[in-house]
Amino acid sequence: MRLLITRPQPDADQLHAELTARGHTCLIAPALDIVHLDANIDFDGVQAILVTSRNGVRSLSATSDRRDIPLLAVGRGTANEAEAAGFSTVAASGDVAALGALVRETVRPGAGPLLWITGKSVRGDLRADLRAAGYQVGRHVLYDAHPMDSIPAESATALERHEIDGVLFFSPRTAQTFVRILTMAGLDRITESVTAFCLSPAVAAAVAGLPWGRVEISERTERATLLDLVDQKDAMPKSAG
Repeated sequence: MRLLITRPQPDADQLHAELTARGHTCLIAPALDIVHLDANIDFDGVQAILVTSRNGVRSLSATSDRRDIPLLAVGRGTANEAEAAGFSTVAASGDVAALGALVRETVRPGAGPLLWITGKSVRGDLRADLRAAGYQVGRHVLYDAHPMDSIPAESATALERHEIDGVLFFSPRTAQTFVRILTMAGLDRITESVTAFCLSPAVAAAVAGLPWGRVEISERTERATLLDLVDQKDAMPKSAG
């Protein structure tokens, strides 16, 4: 399958390598640019760190060399990133609600504050939910995601020539930015024969501004499940039309 990757770097390159290994042909068109922010973090008394993205792990790793505090990750991909950076982790099942449940199952409210690492823009209020359950939670913003104003010319040309079969979306903000870019460029009709592969229903709702040929939603909010969905659709017989 001929795919367009909208993830920011370095995730885009990692995804490109994995999809290529699965037999797909890919172009990269990041919708967001990740900018890491400077911050002074007080780890005094912190019993666990909560991270809801790989970019949070990268920013935390660049900010501090502390690796002695347990880290609770939103999903397996984020946990893998943290473990590669030297953290000891426990992974939730892929979304913020699952991470909140993991905290309540494994961490005692009275054992010390929690440190939540985020970007400037977040979905859901994990801090409010945990505070309602008796936890003390501090939020530290360590990165920002700047929306791009365009996609690479090679990717735009491939879309115009109907050389792209599917576009992968991992977050609502990425999806919203991609829709805006194509609409502003007057390319909002070129997705009529393209499949949008979405990590969650929230992501699928964010791509609704374009007339997709199909919108496919991963059964679980996990990278591996979404890539398996791409493989499954690629293996289906192609229509004669």
